[in-house]
Amino acid sequence: QVQVAESGGGLVQAGGSLRLSCAAFGRPVSSNVIAWFRQTPGKQREWIAQISSGGTTIYADSVRGRFTISRDNTKNTVNLQMNSLKPEDTAVYFCRYGSIAWGQGTQVTVSS
Repeated sequence: QVQVAESGGGLVQAGGSLRLSCAAFGRPVSSNVIAWFRQTPGKQREWIAQISSGGTTIYADSVRGRFTISRDNTKNTVNLQMNSLKPEDTAVYFCRYGSIAWGQGTQVTVSS
């Protein structure tokens, strides 16, 4: 069984940066696809980035060039570096381990 937990959210001004972390417990992050999603009230959860077990990264158009997903095998975490943040990036951010485990989410608020 695997569990994941997000951290690193907070309040930041537009143009600023935040670094989110997704920690996995029970299985190595290197053995599966780890994806980041975000959700705002009343909207469906939106996929934004993922990293495969082989290290291949993919991004949604809305974040490509601003967000970077990376993996730290020694800490068993997957990180999401978010730069040039916009108010429309405000959401609860979730990570998912494969297709089997979601975290509780971390709130990111970008003020204008």
